[in-house]
Amino acid sequence: MPPKPLEPLAKKLMKGVIVLELMGVLGAYGLFHMMNNSQDFRKTMNRRFPSLLEELTFECVGDQLSIYKGSKNLQGM
Repeated sequence: MPPKPLEPLAKKLMKGVIVLELMGVLGAYGLFHMMNNSQDFRKTMNRRFPSLLEELTFECVGDQLSIYKGSKNLQGM
């Protein structure tokens, strides 16, 4: 008896991975949207998960500072 090809299994696994990634992206966007629009939800998240907001804040500030420093260097040329 010849072995069965793995293509159908690989396709199913790939579809599953894509669906999981899409759910993760949509969940992250939903969380961002709720934290961006609702101060009460943001306070609740800060009370339950204080490290989450700290990491997000420092990453955003760092990105903004690097962009600002980069544009300042370009203007000085």
